[in-house]
Amino acid sequence: MGLYLGIDFGTSGARCAVIDNQGQIQHQGRFSGDMSQDADLVSGWEEALWTLLEGIPRELRFQILAIAINGTSSTVLVCDDHGKPVETPMLYNDARGVTMLSSIQNVAPANHTVLSATSSLAKLLWMSQQPSFTQARYFLHQADWLAFLLHGQLGITDYHNALKLGYDVQALKYPEWLDKLHIKIHLPRVITPGNPIGELRPEIARKFGFGENCLVCGGTTDSIAAFIASGAQFPGEAVTSLGSTLVLKLLSRTPVEDSRYGIYSHRLGDLWLVGGASNTGGAVLRHFFTNEELESLSRQIDATKSSPLDYYPLLKSGDRFPVNDPNLAPRLEPRPDNPVEFLHGLLESIARIEARGYELLQQLGANKLIRVYTAGGGARNDVWTAIRGRYLKVTVVPSVNTEAAYGTAFLAMGGMGKNREW
Repeated sequence: MGLYLGIDFGTSGARCAVIDNQGQIQHQGRFSGDMSQDADLVSGWEEALWTLLEGIPRELRFQILAIAINGTSSTVLVCDDHGKPVETPMLYNDARGVTMLSSIQNVAPANHTVLSATSSLAKLLWMSQQPSFTQARYFLHQADWLAFLLHGQLGITDYHNALKLGYDVQALKYPEWLDKLHIKIHLPRVITPGNPIGELRPEIARKFGFGENCLVCGGTTDSIAAFIASGAQFPGEAVTSLGSTLVLKLLSRTPVEDSRYGIYSHRLGDLWLVGGASNTGGAVLRHFFTNEELESLSRQIDATKSSPLDYYPLLKSGDRFPVNDPNLAPRLEPRPDNPVEFLHGLLESIARIEARGYELLQQLGANKLIRVYTAGGGARNDVWTAIRGRYLKVTVVPSVNTEAAYGTAFLAMGGMGKNREW
């Protein structure tokens, strides 16, 4: 029986999943240590990787045919010729690259994905101004560097991670305008996510008891891996993540790019994953209610009836999608004395924002919405699901699996020709 290993380095830790040819989970692992210490960040990543491998039952390791890794989007680092980081990595939310945006604006197309303070390209340009950059030879994303530890080849990335570096995922090449920045470093060679890179280093295979022919494949980002895990695969299918914020991803035959709303498209084989994120979501609900209150009060709501309350639930001013207004004020009044009525109004209002978000994606050219899979804590609220279905006017179902490691294992399986190319 062939097995496939997916490893997830997300914002809240590291996990792994081993699946068989039918997609059944044979093992799941989680690293519970601390990976957030800037002074020795990469050592924390390494420890997490080796701990996850060690935690896989030995009888399963030898059967693993392929491995893929996902990392947080735009978590990046620069390395020397031996793959040793020459500076502490810049994490996904590091905005020091804001000082480089004027340089990027001079060469990049209007509304391009790289025109963000946290883009991979903005971070690379910021790092290029630091004294340590003279030692740098390779620019890598988190998933690239972790995969390098397994296969030993520097300078390889995938087109999901490379999107915010400026890579043209439609033409499958770096754009000519990137040359105008005169970046003095090896930009990574870009491959299709899931495509084989090379065999596991012999010393790693021996140490952990993997087969000598075990392949390491191109990786992806944590959010794309979570989408793959959901079960969505046809144009018009989408995934809504109801976590602290509201994140929408719609599978489309055509890409959509609009930096005004933070909308960009990842390539998934011959399709496109069009996404946008609002600041509304579960964090607002938890500001007013405990998890127990959310559960008990929701059961008292009649999901077939509309609430007369019209809110824009935010914890602080500002939203970008589907309303692009950095000064948009939270609208949480009037607040009824009855907490059931208040929660009903909040749930309906977030559902309206979700529906408006999908409408915007479709207006900008994405496929017509036909089904929504739901991930995140809100997926467990049946009343909210019914309310959302009323506004979305399509079937709303839970994701098949919500773990990004599971989606990454499917990516590894795809690299072996077992499913569609992502």
